[in-house]
Amino acid sequence: MKYYVYILLCSDKTLYTGWTNNLDKRLKAHNFSKTGAKYTKARRPVKFVYIEKFKIKSDAMKREWEIKQMDRREKQLTIKSAILSLY
Repeated sequence: MKYYVYILLCSDKTLYTGWTNNLDKRLKAHNFSKTGAKYTKARRPVKFVYIEKFKIKSDAMKREWEIKQMDRREKQLTIKSAILSLY
């Protein structure tokens, strides 16, 4: 199974970090259902701005925790470096 850590950009320009094993289902939950995070319910719509893939659930959970410890500037640099690595 694959696990993903993600950062969402909310409509109020805040960032939210989470992990999942199904990106499509989780994004739909954040945007449309009652099972999305309480934080994102009031900040819809949200979109992915960063995704990392892991093979081991505990590694994904550890990375989520690391990202949640970052300040906004560090998160923005993480997002930017991922975008730049595509080119």
